[in-house]
Amino acid sequence: MHNLLIIVPICGIFILNIFLKPFRTILAFCFAAVIFISQIIISLFYASPFSLDALSSVVLLCIGIVSLASLLVTQHTVPDETKKFRFINLLITASIGMSGIVMVKDIFSMYVFLEVTAISSFILIAFDKNVEALEGSFKYMMLSAIATVLMLSAVALFLLGSVDMSFDAIQKSLFQSNNALTTLAVTLFMCGLFIKGGLVPFHGWVPDAYMTAPASASVLLAGIVTKVSGIYTLIRVTTAIFGFSDIVKNILLAIGAVSILVGAFAALGQTDFKRMLAYSSISQVGYIIIGLGTGSALGIAGAVFHLFNHAIFKSLLFVNSAAVEKGTGTNDMQRMGGISSKMPVTGFTSVVGILSVCGIPPLSGFWSKIIIIVALWQAGRYPYAVIAILASVLTLAYLLSMQRRVFFGKLKDGLDGLKEAGWGFMIASSLLAVITIGVGIFSPYILSNLILPIKEIFIK
Repeated sequence: MHNLLIIVPICGIFILNIFLKPFRTILAFCFAAVIFISQIIISLFYASPFSLDALSSVVLLCIGIVSLASLLVTQHTVPDETKKFRFINLLITASIGMSGIVMVKDIFSMYVFLEVTAISSFILIAFDKNVEALEGSFKYMMLSAIATVLMLSAVALFLLGSVDMSFDAIQKSLFQSNNALTTLAVTLFMCGLFIKGGLVPFHGWVPDAYMTAPASASVLLAGIVTKVSGIYTLIRVTTAIFGFSDIVKNILLAIGAVSILVGAFAALGQTDFKRMLAYSSISQVGYIIIGLGTGSALGIAGAVFHLFNHAIFKSLLFVNSAAVEKGTGTNDMQRMGGISSKMPVTGFTSVVGILSVCGIPPLSGFWSKIIIIVALWQAGRYPYAVIAILASVLTLAYLLSMQRRVFFGKLKDGLDGLKEAGWGFMIASSLLAVITIGVGIFSPYILSNLILPIKEIFIK
């Protein structure tokens, strides 16, 4: 039954492009909205009939919410009707790819859907066809091609002497062989996923791709694409196939800690709104990885919870950056100031987003970070716990600086005619802010009913 989440959108794209010429843009918008809202409802209330485990449910929920936010932003950032129709098609295709990644149970099908997502993302980044966007897309494409080679090579090594590509079969094969080729295969596959996830030292494409992509594409990329392509996949294959040997845990912890610190320090020096948020994303993804690196059920649950929270609050901040860019015509924070007086909804929801990123209670980001820190402490990884705590101070420093330069203070000259963003921006930012606040307030219920059951997929 879960195949319907793939089949229905594909059939819809086919019908929209072949048979429905009149009013096809509004029909495409409505169809995409129905698909994304249906995915949200299925993830929350009908996981069992669709054969979704707790991890798949959480990530499919993220895909639905962020894709819907991106769709709403598209209404105001892609004015040409023909281009908007094409953009919505690409948005649906990217959603199909991500949903496929989440639901498959074999390594090759996962790779195929990874490529569907990647190709859609390349086109979305380069959609405006300007030099900067083409450069950002090209960098992503080149590094993604390297990731593809690494992952396909690993798959070939996994399948030596076998044609069974299921997670269980590969896990059993790796457990039985346990030789140098196995270690090489695991290393290659993990490196490919580090590239897909934009982790240090493979993060070079992230700032350019996020910064140069169209506004609604940035929301999708930063909010969910890299989380599903790199981070969810890493969580799934590590728990279902690789297991948590000491070397795997040490690699994850080291990569996660370096990503936290490099991303935070790089964000401190940025003057471009979207570029700062891009480096912030690298840092926050590092928290997910060190949570996974504990190798404990609590750490994995914290990692998945932070994946969800990061998808929501980072999408919120990118929605707001898109609203500000549309209103001011720039992403340069030195040319902004006092915008909250003209855009109160955008200003308030931005405060909600940055406080959640920084881990301020009772917002959602606090709970996922504290779970990760506790898991690190329980695992005896005290230096990493300290890094996680101190990096939150750095995060607070650069995001408060961003909030002050963009939204607080005296209104900059030339911004007197600025108005609140359009309805699509306000609905998207308000929805994401409500989720951020609501998840924080109701975190005990959410943890016990949605997040902690993830221990069921943990390899004992």
